[in-house]
Amino acid sequence: MSTENRDTIYIGKKPLMAYVTSTLIQLANLPQVTIKARGLSIGRAVDVAQIIARKTENAGYSIGDIKIGSESLESQDGKTRNVSTIEIAVKRN
Repeated sequence: MSTENRDTIYIGKKPLMAYVTSTLIQLANLPQVTIKARGLSIGRAVDVAQIIARKTENAGYSIGDIKIGSESLESQDGKTRNVSTIEIAVKRN
């Protein structure tokens, strides 16, 4: 079993609703969940947060703090590249 925090959802290439469902499941047990993404997945992370905040308004979920930044990664050709990152907190009211 992994010791990884269960309050963080990492956005990748799965279908959008897979991340929405996963986030809602975690929010049922935790007061706040952080959605993290980098690079081309940032748009999908924003979509997940918006779907949860708008479609489940009656359930009392809202978007909290949003942090943006960048990471230096080494590409396959050995060059260092900066990749944008985002962290969106979704919380229960």
